[in-house]
Amino acid sequence: MNPLLTVQDLHVQAAHRTLVRDVSFDLRAGETLGIVGESGSGKTVTARSIVAMLPEGLRASGTVAFDGIPLLGKRERELRPLRGTRFGMVMQDPFTTLNPLQTTGEHIRESLPRALQRSRSTAQAEVARRLAEVGLDPADIAKRYPFQLSGGMRQRVAIAAALAGDPELLIADEPTTALDATTQAEILGLLRKLQTDRGMALILITHDLRVTFSVCDRVLVMYAGSVLEDAPSAAMTRAPRHPYTLGLLLAEPPVSHVVARLNSIPGSVPLADEIADTCAFTARCEWARPVCSAGRPSLTVIDGGRSSACLRIAEIGQEVDVRQTTLGEPATSAPVNAGDPILTVTGLHKVHRTSGLGGRARTTPAVADVSFEVKQGESVGLVGESGSGKTTIARCVLGLATPTSGTIRLGPLDVSDPRRLTRSQRRQATQLVQVVFQDPYASLNPMLTIGATLGEALTAGGGGTVAELLRQVGLPAPYARRKPAALSGGERQRVAIARAIAVRPKLLICDEAVAALDVSVQAQILELLREVRRTQGTSLLFITHDLAVVRQMTDRAVVLRRGEVVEAGRTETLLDSPTHPYTASLVASVPGGQPEAVNRAHGA
Repeated sequence: MNPLLTVQDLHVQAAHRTLVRDVSFDLRAGETLGIVGESGSGKTVTARSIVAMLPEGLRASGTVAFDGIPLLGKRERELRPLRGTRFGMVMQDPFTTLNPLQTTGEHIRESLPRALQRSRSTAQAEVARRLAEVGLDPADIAKRYPFQLSGGMRQRVAIAAALAGDPELLIADEPTTALDATTQAEILGLLRKLQTDRGMALILITHDLRVTFSVCDRVLVMYAGSVLEDAPSAAMTRAPRHPYTLGLLLAEPPVSHVVARLNSIPGSVPLADEIADTCAFTARCEWARPVCSAGRPSLTVIDGGRSSACLRIAEIGQEVDVRQTTLGEPATSAPVNAGDPILTVTGLHKVHRTSGLGGRARTTPAVADVSFEVKQGESVGLVGESGSGKTTIARCVLGLATPTSGTIRLGPLDVSDPRRLTRSQRRQATQLVQVVFQDPYASLNPMLTIGATLGEALTAGGGGTVAELLRQVGLPAPYARRKPAALSGGERQRVAIARAIAVRPKLLICDEAVAALDVSVQAQILELLREVRRTQGTSLLFITHDLAVVRQMTDRAVVLRRGEVVEAGRTETLLDSPTHPYTASLVASVPGGQPEAVNRAHGA
């Protein structure tokens, strides 16, 4: 079968800077190709080059041919008949790609072939069919606006719009990164089903290797703008043929057991121009030798259609295989010597009240009768899908929202109603609890230097210096002079943690603190939080939808569904032997989950 898509020697440049270099691959109809790598590796730029949607100022060269049609260098009017009808794209955040002033039905109608738009009744029938195809009720969804939908629903609408023209190729760029486990599984299952039903080619861009291996036939591993390995998924999972691929695999936290230390790749991804004449991974590779720096290795076929850009893979292949099987072995678990409760939540209720049509008040229960506690030195996870009430609980604990009823105690302090706290009590609460949010860039003042931000936190209490704080979170002292925009995502999250621990809080709330990070950076941040807990005795309330993170970071877990607690207990018990069907469904949603536990929960 001839390739549907051919990419040969693709280069992408921005002014005098190279972003992508020498990327080549073929894709056939019905095949799924995964493109993985850390941020800055060139994944999204490669995808946008394929569909000729590069931002202004970026220029692509080389060959990109779709069904024999060259795409690079074509004018916009020549590409317009191809986009949407022959190839389409789904982005990470559908909310930014959907027009907030248009209903979902209008979005899909506009994406239909012109012939189907001419008749109103035909167009309405097609819109209904497309919504039903992605698992949405047309009667309910077609008239809604994007802001009235959940994240998973918006992503389904974006997929329906991208497929409305019946494309032969769909490119999905991080389509499930911001979604909870069950919604992620639903979206991936939907993409796979649609691909099978339509015989469509699919390119999936993601930094989640579990997702990649569960969906893709083949995987390209990109690094610093180049492809370092190209192999079938099953073969790459079994035996990676590049040290960088091994590093990514080992950095994935296992969902099946706790490891003594989470593995990460030291350093960061360099700029493509910095490694133009050497092996891209040399500076971070433990197997690097002088020969690796003598020239830039090309992607070379090594066996069974697999390709690697490692010069030494024939020499070190056996060591790589051994390393993959020996690292990540289970840690010996010891009982936690937890002290008195630092956080006690009892009978918490929270109802949101909004104005409905005609000015009538509308109430939406967010949390219903939730009770749990976090003891001194303990780590507790709050687990559940989007809308389960996790963040609402955190906001109530932090005093950012007032419970409708119930009590919240931080040590000896009753913080149930933040409006009744004195100034002294508010200061005491601030020193008892701090928070690390998902997006550190949004929570750091972009106008202040890192030193100024941390200096403000130190003034609030705790003592010490900015340099000591930076050292604690693994950042050099000169970073104090930088602003947030000059730091990577992982570095900004380290600064956010440094600011939170500056007052030496008894409790640290982590609200999806690693959800948006690359797998290697995620491992570094999780190890940092483990160290904070170990050295300072800080309790953790870990809010996440990632069950692998729950396994690694918590002693106990509370499972929430629609604002209610459905199961709570030791983390290992919940994940290995869930008793509630909902908990079992969460476990089953993780690629490579534990079907035996799920069967037990359902009585199979």
